[in-house]
Amino acid sequence: MSLPLSGIRVLDLTRVLAGPFCTMILSDLGAEVIKVEIPGSGDDARAFGPFLHNRSLYFLSINRAKKSVSLNLKTARGKEILKDLVKHCDILVENYRPGTMEKLGLGYEVLKEINPRLIYAASTGFGHSGPDSHKPAYDILAQARGGIMSITGHPDCDPTRVGMSLGDITAALFTGIGINAALYHRTVTGWGQKIDVSMLDSQVAILENALVRYQAEGSSPEPLGNRHPTIAPFQAYRGNDAHFVIAVGNDNLWSSFCKALDHKTLLADPRFATNRLRTDNIDELNQILTPIFAAKSSHEWLKIMDAAGIPNAPINNVEEVMNDIQVLARNMIVEVEDSLAGNIKIAGNPIKMSTVPESPTRGKVPEIGEHNHEIYSGLLGINLAELEELRTQGVI
Repeated sequence: MSLPLSGIRVLDLTRVLAGPFCTMILSDLGAEVIKVEIPGSGDDARAFGPFLHNRSLYFLSINRAKKSVSLNLKTARGKEILKDLVKHCDILVENYRPGTMEKLGLGYEVLKEINPRLIYAASTGFGHSGPDSHKPAYDILAQARGGIMSITGHPDCDPTRVGMSLGDITAALFTGIGINAALYHRTVTGWGQKIDVSMLDSQVAILENALVRYQAEGSSPEPLGNRHPTIAPFQAYRGNDAHFVIAVGNDNLWSSFCKALDHKTLLADPRFATNRLRTDNIDELNQILTPIFAAKSSHEWLKIMDAAGIPNAPINNVEEVMNDIQVLARNMIVEVEDSLAGNIKIAGNPIKMSTVPESPTRGKVPEIGEHNHEIYSGLLGINLAELEELRTQGVI
């Protein structure tokens, strides 16, 4: 059974996280990904920790199962080789600062003349237009400027960054969505196109109800800790041993929740009669709920909530996530066998499709230029003598 993107070839000029995460998704869906790296040093992420036996697990986790070629795009011959590769590829993904590819003579306007069916995807900090498009960007800058940090954390605390690279990852996801939409568009029209996704735009796109809350309430939303701004009780509570979360998402669940607590008098309290009232009076409600939850362990409360049909969850640490029965049942922890690091467990593919068979493993991480011969000779017809000359000249 072929994967959805089988037969699609991706020329991956990206590095570090946003771009490589996007091309990793395409690889998991069956695309052949040719990662273009700087000769000698490769992707910057190869030098990022954590390390195990001199292998960057950061790099491994998002670049497994790709093919690597080395290519110096600052040389005339290197540019020629890239243009030749473009003729054989469906998609090019890059995350250079805007204008970099144009300075190299490899911008979209040039490459589309070589391959009109090419889908050119650019993932950048601030996009390819606007007054700040050329500014440098990192994840924390996108989270800060995009408003995410202003609504994350607890009241009266310093602004808080989300604990993973949300700026990079959301840009990667939106770029992947755009690429797949462009592939369909090409199927219909026969033409490729340019895709321009920015980290800042992506953060604004996931602000969810914060934008409309500002308009409805007349002030910018602020951090609320673990609770929901418009649903209650919908937050973390502490048993006598650990925290857990519950999500009482409607008035019917509220009735079941009160019965599960064996505090039916809460149902008669006019302060909590509707979700809106419970949200408005959350401080008073929590004064009642906090000592109730403190009387039992989190495990006991989760069992009680399960029995009553109340949505709930433990607050897992990473070790617990990697051993969670549901996570494991969904093949979300898979293995990569690496020549240096050994057997490493990484995240699986969350996109479950009837045509995509699940596998407990992923392909290995490539060494810099490991696939030079396969790609340059097999795809472009460059002979071994010329490859050696290109190597000597620092082109590959």
